[in-house]
This record gives sequence, structure tokens and C-alpha cells, in this order.
Amino acid sequence: MRSMSDTIARLNAASARLSAGAPAPAGSARLQPLTDFGPNPGALAGWSYVPDSREVLPLVVVLHGCTQNAAGYDRGSGWSTLAERYGFAVLFPEQSRSNNPNLCFNWFASEDTTRDRGEVASIRQMIATMTEQYPIDSTRVFVTGLSAGGAMTSAMLATYPEVFAGGAIIAGLPHGSAKSVPEAFDRMRGHGHVSDATSAAAVGAASRHPGPWPTISVWQGDADATVSAVNADRIVGQWRIVQGLPEAPDVEDSVDGQRHRAWTRPDGKIAIETYTVAGMGHGTPLATSGTTAAGTAMPFMLDVGISSTWHIARSWGLLTDEARVAPSDAAQRDAPSRVPEPIQTTPTTRAASIQDTIEAALRSAGLMR
Repeated sequence: MRSMSDTIARLNAASARLSAGAPAPAGSARLQPLTDFGPNPGALAGWSYVPDSREVLPLVVVLHGCTQNAAGYDRGSGWSTLAERYGFAVLFPEQSRSNNPNLCFNWFASEDTTRDRGEVASIRQMIATMTEQYPIDSTRVFVTGLSAGGAMTSAMLATYPEVFAGGAIIAGLPHGSAKSVPEAFDRMRGHGHVSDATSAAAVGAASRHPGPWPTISVWQGDADATVSAVNADRIVGQWRIVQGLPEAPDVEDSVDGQRHRAWTRPDGKIAIETYTVAGMGHGTPLATSGTTAAGTAMPFMLDVGISSTWHIARSWGLLTDEARVAPSDAAQRDAPSRVPEPIQTTPTTRAASIQDTIEAALRSAGLMR
């Protein structure tokens, strides 16, 4: 078991990293508020972009990370830019400070990650409203997210697998891996994970869905000091058991200079794939130049020469049609709109006691309400 001094040192380091982050720039002017989407038991907000079209559109649900909001994550990741260019819809659920002081989705709380309860239910209600109000293809709904948003992506895929054709988890954690604040910190550091079979059982218990299952894409930096790279392997193990796939991947190659592995189905289509980005810390991998460019570099949105947004969208078949607008036109329309709230930090240097220090760091990491 870790010593108290080691635990405090890790908590202080986590808080310091968050305190050093600058507020994210304003986001895309494309996003419009989504209102009246149901009882909203998780008390979330929703933002969306739907291009003008008579065609039936795919939908991508995008979940921001801690200290971020919908508009900032959209600007950083470039999702609505690709949506406008290629003709698909995007939905951005957004956390509130009343739910979590640092705007983290509560991925470790059972009341928010159980089917038809809390935050996962609110996100499901948003998706249902989008499919009712717009020409959304219900067979082509996808979900992705970073960090706490990545962990909540795991929860959405487990609790509503029948809703999604695919999911992409960036620096996230397996569904059901933590049920308390101490467990959440341990799993983030890579400690205390259960066996892959036990982890897969958590997915099986999350819904009555018998399959088929969504495709899974896992993205992870091998130098991530916030969410250990061990978690990427545990996500793969969880879904590999669920889908009855072998331990060894069918494909091992390099994509844009980064390690790529894939497990395929009998029909040859990819069921699970992973991208391991060498030397990357905690954040969403971007390429801000070149033919796959998408997004803008900012805190936790890292220009490392590989665009997760572009590759994820391509793997979901969203980039196959001719672009609706030229990239230069889309970029010009990426003007700032609303300005995100400043990042809230709680410097641990002000803590008056060990307990205060621990609680301050937990709040900074979004692990205590």
C-alpha cells in the first residue's frame, strides 16, 4: 500500500499541474444550445451543431475533459469543423460547476454511471432529442471523449451499447474501474485494476444488451502522468473479453509514426484498435498542419503530429463523401463565441492540514464534489 507521504506528494503534483493550466480559448461559433431534452437527471447542459442537409446524418457525441467546456473542447479538437466540412452532426454534453467544481464528468460515481440514472441518462436523453429533432441516422451514432470525458465514454458504451456504432476513448479508464474517490485516484495511476474478465463482467452487468458491440478505439500517450498508460491496456482487455477476441492483436503497424494495434472481427472489420503516442503527456493528440489537420493546440490539446479527430472520424466512415466546404472556408468560420469560465484551482499551499491538502487536490482533480 502506498504511504501517506507518497499519496500527498501525488495529490500535490496533480493540483499543481491543474493550477498551471491557462483558461482555454473561446470555442466554435457553430455550437447552439440544446434545450428541453428531458428530465435531465444529471443536470448537464447540451450544445450541438447540425449542418443544413436533407440527407440523413451521422451523429458524434463529444465529451470534454476536466477544466474544459463544450466550446473550448470543440475548438481544440476540431470536431464541428469536420462536421461542417463533411456533413455530420455533433453533440457536446457539458458539465456544470454545481455538479463538479472542475467540470469533470463524474465517471467514478455509480449514481452517474448506471443506466437510466444521473449523467449517463442525461446524455442519452440528449441523443434521443437530437434524433427526434433532426434527420439523424440512429444506426450511426458515435461517442468520444478525453480523460474524465474518456472515462464517461466508457460508461456510455457500457450502459447504452445498443445506441452506439462506435466509441473512441482518449486517456480514459475502463467502465466500472472505480466506485469511490480513493479508487479513482488509484486507477488513474494504474493501481488496483481487477482482471480483464472481471472488468468485462461490469460491462455485461451494465445493460441487457447481448451484442453486437460498438467498435472501440483507444488513444493514449505513453508519457501521461495523469492517467497511466496501463489504463489503455485495461480498456482493451475489458472489451476484448466482451467481444470474445484473442489476446494478441491481428494488426501491428505504424500510423503517422505512432504505434497502432487492431483486433478484427471474422468479417475483417476492426473491432478494437489502439494508438499509443510516443512521448505524449495528458491530452488529445492533434495535428494542426497537413492533410489530416484538425483543431487548435491549447492546454490538454496537444499538437503531436497525429490527429485523433481526423483518424477517428475516418474510421467511422464520416470522411468518405466529398467535403461540403473547403478547409479554408471552414477555418474562417471557426470564430470565437462564448468565453469559457476561468479554470478553478485550489492551491494546496493554502491547506492548513493534511486533510485539507488531500481534499484540495481531490477537488482540483475533479474527484470530490
